[in-house]
Amino acid sequence: MAMSTVSGSSWFQRRFALAQNATTVRTEILAGVTTFLTLAYIIFVQPVVLSACGMDFGAVVVATCISSAIATLLMAFLANYPIAVAPAMGHNFFFAFGVVVGMKVPWQVALGGVAVAGILFVLTAGIGLREKLITAIPESLKHAIAVGIGLLIAVVGLEWAGIIVDSPGTLVTLGSLRSGPVLLCLFGLAVMSALFALKVRGAVLGGMLAATVAGLATDLVQYQGVFSAPPSLAPTLLKLDILGALKPQMVAVIFVFFFLALFDSVGTLVGVAGQAGLMRGGTLPRARQALLSDAVGTVCGAGLGTSTVTAYIESATGVAAGGRTGLANVVTAALFLLALPFYPLVKMIGGGYQTADGRMLYPVIAPALIVVGTMMMHGVRKVDWDDMTEAIPSFLTIILMPLAFSITEGIAFGFISHSFLKIVTGRWREAHWLVHTFALLFLVRYMVLT
Repeated sequence: MAMSTVSGSSWFQRRFALAQNATTVRTEILAGVTTFLTLAYIIFVQPVVLSACGMDFGAVVVATCISSAIATLLMAFLANYPIAVAPAMGHNFFFAFGVVVGMKVPWQVALGGVAVAGILFVLTAGIGLREKLITAIPESLKHAIAVGIGLLIAVVGLEWAGIIVDSPGTLVTLGSLRSGPVLLCLFGLAVMSALFALKVRGAVLGGMLAATVAGLATDLVQYQGVFSAPPSLAPTLLKLDILGALKPQMVAVIFVFFFLALFDSVGTLVGVAGQAGLMRGGTLPRARQALLSDAVGTVCGAGLGTSTVTAYIESATGVAAGGRTGLANVVTAALFLLALPFYPLVKMIGGGYQTADGRMLYPVIAPALIVVGTMMMHGVRKVDWDDMTEAIPSFLTIILMPLAFSITEGIAFGFISHSFLKIVTGRWREAHWLVHTFALLFLVRYMVLT
């Protein structure tokens, strides 16, 4: 037994180059567990978001865990990075509310769009299109898009909490702060915020568990058990409609899927790798393999029944715990799979509360959305607010995403206004030709389809 353990440890040492990265098996295990605890909230949030557009709750739970495990293992073995991969916040809202609910696209076709975007991500690896897009999009708009998505997520969280409600005269207004679901959400938000302020790892998960316990005590959450056999994956497995996704009206949707995946992946990889000291001369070694992990994971996820997967910024917590190699990802992937028997707990935490007027609220999940929205706001300080040709497009991008309830419209208005303002000020060369091209395409879309 001892010889086997030593042999196993030696294999890990060689396969993940632990000595060269100045780390140990024990450190990598701790890092993998830390990363999982900080991003495990997606297991509870993803099925709630996708079930809102008609997908089977249980099947999405299984698809989320399996696709995350596959993509995270790909990152481990292809790129040897301690960067976990899972369904992306923001992408899931665009999928559910922007495409399926907003555009009335069947979720099967939307999954097909996710797969096509993932395939394009793989195919464009050798022609430099991804790199051109990264450099083409103005820095201000890149940050504005992230901020706008954060605001959209936060608005959904506030709605699901009952903190804001619809109002005939003003569209939205403050809900009753005395209602049970609102108080439960505020309690969860308070705990979550305190844990973040105290720099406690797994703050989102901790806040959700605290709200669950409080909800059980007040009958706002119904106990459904802790362990069971995982639900069937059949309702979503291979239900994607790729042919339907190739229709002309899906072109803009696929572009946004591709665009969001590209910038999320690159931004996260550079940010986490920089913190881990993995950058070399300002570039990221094995960047192509890392991006390939995201892309293949996305295609697999679409086949299983979940929205775009991408590298998670929460992996920075694992890096802070000492993670430097893909071995940490192996641990994180294993924990995603070990979460499957906890389906009753997932269903209990993600379960909704129906109000007297028939509205569905999600007071345990809602605080996580509000906090995630907060975390995505930091990019607002990177917008050049002193240059109106940058400030106005950025503001339109930020404000239209939550108010129009659409990531696509925010990006479209940002591109169109950026191109227009650069042209009328005689600074059209400052905008890449791709920005002008996409602005024109978005204008044609509005003229033809609206």
